[in-house]
Amino acid sequence: MLKENDAVLIDTGTQYDGYNSDITRSYVFGEPSAEYRSVWAAEKESQAAAFEAAKLGAPCESVDHAARASQRSNGFGPDYRLPGLPHRTGHGIGLDVHEAPNLVRGDKTPLAAGMCFSNEPMIVVPGKFGIRLEDHFHMTDSGPRWFTQPQPSLDDPFKAVAPLES
Repeated sequence: MLKENDAVLIDTGTQYDGYNSDITRSYVFGEPSAEYRSVWAAEKESQAAAFEAAKLGAPCESVDHAARASQRSNGFGPDYRLPGLPHRTGHGIGLDVHEAPNLVRGDKTPLAAGMCFSNEPMIVVPGKFGIRLEDHFHMTDSGPRWFTQPQPSLDDPFKAVAPLES
């Protein structure tokens, strides 16, 4: 049963014309604690760092490295240690929900126009909560572009934001 001030993580998606989506949002049912706010902000920074690292020709693993470096600078990890990021930063998405290549250490596949990925560098704080902000982006000839608009804030998660560029 959901109680006041519980952390809530919703992971959902759909399929359209055979292609998959996958999106995750993290909220609090009630008032977030100072610790939750701090970790949420670190997760948002980590997701932004991953997106910024997605450069044409760079290896997929460079996106994972950027997310982990951001988390490390906020006191998480290092590496796969908890509290921190226990899994890959993202996965390919298309006809399958999870498909190669992956944004993870060891995947040296060069990023190229047309590739589509999740960006979800979750932060897990054992015994307390996990926060994941998952959105999707695709690589274009000029770099990454969001498919889904990242969650704008913890306090106003559905706040209207500018439409994504087409």
